[in-house]
Amino acid sequence: MKAEVEKVLDMVRPGLQADGGDVELVEVTDDGVVKVRLKGACGSCPMSTMTLKMGIERAVKEQVPGVKEVQQV
Repeated sequence: MKAEVEKVLDMVRPGLQADGGDVELVEVTDDGVVKVRLKGACGSCPMSTMTLKMGIERAVKEQVPGVKEVQQV
């Protein structure tokens, strides 16, 4: 599952990098929780929660069966 999640993050990453940010995969738990770290401009952006839930989480859940949630660490 980790490789599949990384592929989805690679698709999302260019949009984040265009705004000076990035996303790093930290962990994929056995119960379907994906833990990521937002970096650069995304780490301190007031809209980072929206980016995480409406952008990253939505894309990962659509593409990778078994993912229940994406959390920022």
